[in-house]
Amino acid sequence: MQISADKVVSFHYRLNETGGEQLETSYDADPTLYLHGHNNLLPVLESALEGKAKGDKVTVSVTPEQGYGERKEGAVQRIPIKHLLDHEKIKNKLKPGVKVAVNTQQGPWEAIVLKVGKFNVDIDSNHPLAGKNLEFELEVVDVRDASEEELAHGHAHGAGGHHHD
Repeated sequence: MQISADKVVSFHYRLNETGGEQLETSYDADPTLYLHGHNNLLPVLESALEGKAKGDKVTVSVTPEQGYGERKEGAVQRIPIKHLLDHEKIKNKLKPGVKVAVNTQQGPWEAIVLKVGKFNVDIDSNHPLAGKNLEFELEVVDVRDASEEELAHGHAHGAGGHHHD
């Protein structure tokens, strides 16, 4: 089965800064799941996976414009700790340099903690990968038809996908 709209794709990846060290990998965890054609993945990655099948591998170079944008200077914000995703679980682990997810109207947004106060944190609101030229190595683990529920919700369910409480 080939990857096309409304297919649930599971894949492993390695992410490197172009010409540099590995930044992330999924090979030590469950594969990542996404629903193809529903804006759940960077468009450049989704395009590269279109038409691929189980077992296929592809390497994709991603510029800042195609990925996480250019770094914006002065993108420091002070936000209430309660606006962080899972703030009750992570509040004792907050320190400068820690990656956090901020709840926004557009969904979770990754940021880096710069300073921690009693009720607020100062964050660099640039995405941690902003301004970087990246290289993704993707390996398709499986492709299947999406369920009616996944199509209705607009995202994949299951291991590596979205879990509803």
